[in-house]
Amino acid sequence: MNFTAYIFLAAAASPTELLLKPTPGLYIWTIITFLLLFFVLRKFAWKPLLNALNEREDFISNSLKDAEKAREELENINQESQEIITNARSEAQSILADGKSAAENIKQQTISDAKDQSAKIIEDAKKQIEAEKEKAMSEIKDEIVDISLNVAQKLISKNLSSEDNKKLIKDSLDQVGNYEA
Repeated sequence: MNFTAYIFLAAAASPTELLLKPTPGLYIWTIITFLLLFFVLRKFAWKPLLNALNEREDFISNSLKDAEKAREELENINQESQEIITNARSEAQSILADGKSAAENIKQQTISDAKDQSAKIIEDAKKQIEAEKEKAMSEIKDEIVDISLNVAQKLISKNLSSEDNKKLIKDSLDQVGNYEA
């Protein structure tokens, strides 16, 4: 059959039948139209589409890289902040421990100073007591000397027997012995 006959038959047939029945001319024109459309699209649309897709791919890739960098930086910042918090806590503990140690040292120093001062006060009191005792003993000795002189005057004024003299001396010495003790 010839090509014109197919055209007439095609005109007489319904459009659905024409599309369903394969004809060699339709194949050829379809292939030619496809190739022509392919070359036109390739020349004018394919490169811009590929460029746009490549740009979009690069943009997405860069965005993912930036997001990964931001995530890493955030992790680093979180880690640094944790280290800072940990260091601050340990430093605070150290300061508290130093403060407690200093307070304990001050307390011990104050107690030691108070003990030293009380020991000094006690020592001074003992020295003062000893000085007062020495002074009292000196006064007693002076008093004894005065008493002895009075006794001697009385003895001289009164002539006593040797037994009375011995008894009087012995009593005086006993009195002096009692004062020293």
